[in-house]
Amino acid sequence: MTRAEPSPPPLPPAAPSLPPSTLSSPLSAPSPSSPLPPSSLGAVRERVLAELRQEIIDGRLRPGDRLVERELADRLGVSRVPVREAIRALLTDGFVTFETPRRAVVRTLTRTDVTELFELREALEVYATGLAAQRATRADLDGLEELLDRAAVATRAGDAAAITEANTRIHDRILATAGNGLLISVMEPVDGRLRWLTRRNEEWPQLLTEHRELYEAIASRDPEKARASALAHVRTNRASTLRHLFGEVSGEGEVSDESGPGAAPVAGPSPA
Repeated sequence: MTRAEPSPPPLPPAAPSLPPSTLSSPLSAPSPSSPLPPSSLGAVRERVLAELRQEIIDGRLRPGDRLVERELADRLGVSRVPVREAIRALLTDGFVTFETPRRAVVRTLTRTDVTELFELREALEVYATGLAAQRATRADLDGLEELLDRAAVATRAGDAAAITEANTRIHDRILATAGNGLLISVMEPVDGRLRWLTRRNEEWPQLLTEHRELYEAIASRDPEKARASALAHVRTNRASTLRHLFGEVSGEGEVSDESGPGAAPVAGPSPA
């Protein structure tokens, strides 16, 4: 009796055919129309927000300038979505206002806006400087000394951008030295607007002198002396800013300006 040969195992089913568009290499770049993943979109939005905020602070975007999504997207090389979200964030931060639902412009700050910002700065910065005098380490003081040296070099050179950067970092360092995270989070939303204002103050040698006095007060470990130095600094800076924006300042910082209440554009440094 002849034995039957075993039948071969069945072949696996054929793989479904793929359209030609899906046969590209796994390393192929996504098409320009492909949506970005949420993490990438968030990074692009933050980059656009930082760029537009800095352009306002520097005066490249001036009060009253219109922010057109399409134009900004083309200039920055992004889609309109991160630009739209950045404009909304600038509205929340106080840099932008909407004249109509579809027309966003760089905000023009009024005298009241300026006064309120400096009142907040006075309350928080004076307190932070007192804490810094209590808590500063040697490393903190060394860091402040280094920033003061940079500010001095920039002041001698008359380099407005470098002066602004160094002075901003001096205040950031004092706030960090205070060691109060909640205080930092409270200051953060208005920090950009304060830099927008103080960029107008071109009395650079005076600022350098005041920052050195702040350093000496913090290094003395005397909180009362540090708070007094910070208070004098904020009030001097407030008077200078109001004078540059709205007219002459006399007495306790009251503005003498025959033009009436109104508003003045807040932009980059005034021309020499």
